[in-house]
Amino acid sequence: MPFIPHTEADIANMLAAIGVASIDELFDEIPPSLRVDTLEGVPVGMSEQQVTRLMHERAGEDAGALSFIGAGAYEHHIPAAVWQITTRGEFYSAYTPYQAEASQGTLQVIYEYQSMIASLTGMQVSNASLYDGASAVAEAALMAVRANRKSRSRRIVFAGGVNRTYQKVAKAIAGTQGLLFDEAPLNADGLCTPEALLAGDEAPVAVVISQPNFFGCIEAVDALTDAAHAAGALVIAVVNPTALALLKPPGEWGEKGADIVCGEGQPLGVPLSSGGPYFGFMTTRQSMVRQLPGRIVGRANDVDGKLGYTLTLQAREQHIRRSKATSNICTNQGLMVTAATMYLALLGESGLAKVAAASHQQTRKLVAAACEIPGVSRKFSTACFHEAVLQLNRPVAPILESMAEQNVLAGLDLSTDYPELGDALLVCATETKTDEDIDRFVTALGGAMQRAATLRTAG
Repeated sequence: MPFIPHTEADIANMLAAIGVASIDELFDEIPPSLRVDTLEGVPVGMSEQQVTRLMHERAGEDAGALSFIGAGAYEHHIPAAVWQITTRGEFYSAYTPYQAEASQGTLQVIYEYQSMIASLTGMQVSNASLYDGASAVAEAALMAVRANRKSRSRRIVFAGGVNRTYQKVAKAIAGTQGLLFDEAPLNADGLCTPEALLAGDEAPVAVVISQPNFFGCIEAVDALTDAAHAAGALVIAVVNPTALALLKPPGEWGEKGADIVCGEGQPLGVPLSSGGPYFGFMTTRQSMVRQLPGRIVGRANDVDGKLGYTLTLQAREQHIRRSKATSNICTNQGLMVTAATMYLALLGESGLAKVAAASHQQTRKLVAAACEIPGVSRKFSTACFHEAVLQLNRPVAPILESMAEQNVLAGLDLSTDYPELGDALLVCATETKTDEDIDRFVTALGGAMQRAATLRTAG
């Protein structure tokens, strides 16, 4: 809604009609100990004109920059038809399709999405409602504890290559519900070993494995999966959906496959837009479907034999079970799911594979060219997808600042979240990056490194 249409008089009349004196009375069930009087750090409110101007200025800052950042947010080409269809009124403003007879179009789109995501991950069932990849990991951890009834442990072990932002979110959400989290270290090749993953006195209830991992490295997922299952743990796979067009699906990892698969769906037709919106996806085995959070659409024939779609297994959800629901995930991100459905339908299996192959090829070119610059080398020599870590012989932050002045967003400085890697830069290329773009990156990086060396010598 672009504006709030109710005047103070309108609000007063509505409150009088329901018999309360103020809006605060509608929330009197919230204990005083949980209320705050002020929001520290939140600036004073702005007018509509001021907000509009500010947002245009911020949008302008993004224009023209050549980005090689990645790190969970990827710039892919999105066919024009994706959002032309997604923003049609029938999809754009639709709420949760509780009333199946009036929502067959929306329900079918969700069903098709679930079918494609389940096929892509090699699993049997998918949901269609998660906030983002990070919260999907948290939900997967909670689900694993509910589903793995053979284990009394509440310990979750992250392979060291799982995005540490995802780990922080999982701890913030699930850590308050009694789950304990550990991180297994990586070896010199940027990979996690079965021995590291299962170290410790208490066997984990589940392990979380990222493929490719945060540094773009391809993990030995078969060995990790089989070792986790042998120890009685469930396997949660965190995957890049684009990479699955080339890599083995999690449902085929090891002898039994992963148990829960989740990740960030943004690469599937959702543009980069100053931090959002994103959406998470999750798939699992049919045997664990009742522990799966979020919306699920089913297909069946009605009494007249006509094909129809409806929300199914709703007893898991909060609008029926309230606090006993598998989670409080509801309608959110339905529009992003619609965009992903259109994107996957337009590209198809071969189209997605071409996108993945082109992204991998351009990353190889980027890394090879960058490593020709004095002071730049590749951190890990293992196979990667469309991300890789460059080791610099000087601090990364000033290099990034220098390149940003030339409108080149060179990558992610890993020194904050991964200080053990030293002066390391995570770079990414997708099919949107041309050979000319890579040349521009290399020229900007070479110039920045040379200027830094000159300043160091002069100092």
